[in-house]
Amino acid sequence: MEVQVKSFDALTVMELYAILRLRSAVFVVEQACIYQDVDDKDQKALHVIGSKDGTLVAYTRIFAAGDYFKESSIGRVVVADSERQHGYGRDIMIASINAIDAHFKTKTIHVSAQTYLQKFYNSLGFEQVGAPYLEDGLPHMGMLKRGS
Repeated sequence: MEVQVKSFDALTVMELYAILRLRSAVFVVEQACIYQDVDDKDQKALHVIGSKDGTLVAYTRIFAAGDYFKESSIGRVVVADSERQHGYGRDIMIASINAIDAHFKTKTIHVSAQTYLQKFYNSLGFEQVGAPYLEDGLPHMGMLKRGS
């Protein structure tokens, strides 16, 4: 998988379309969650795009401290259903963690994680902070990776 990090303004129309299509396919259709994905936060984010043979297969958006949470953050973590057996979730998260370090010069990262993915995020160094909560009707938990 090839990974690129782009600002909103650097995305092509086709890249943005592919990102929104993938996020909708997973978060709205697959997870049966009706929510407003286009939330006016993409413009502040850097977009971590994982492609295979020119097709988007994995994605996150990352934020500097204060743009979403107090700490830098990773959100909209998504891998195409047909590509999940390749470990791209871990790959895109590692690329996102590295991009936060490179672009925002910090190692402390906050995620709002779906609770069923707790072990996955734990394996990347994130620890639960606070009580679980509902976000868009789905169980989530705050998780923090502390800088070293």
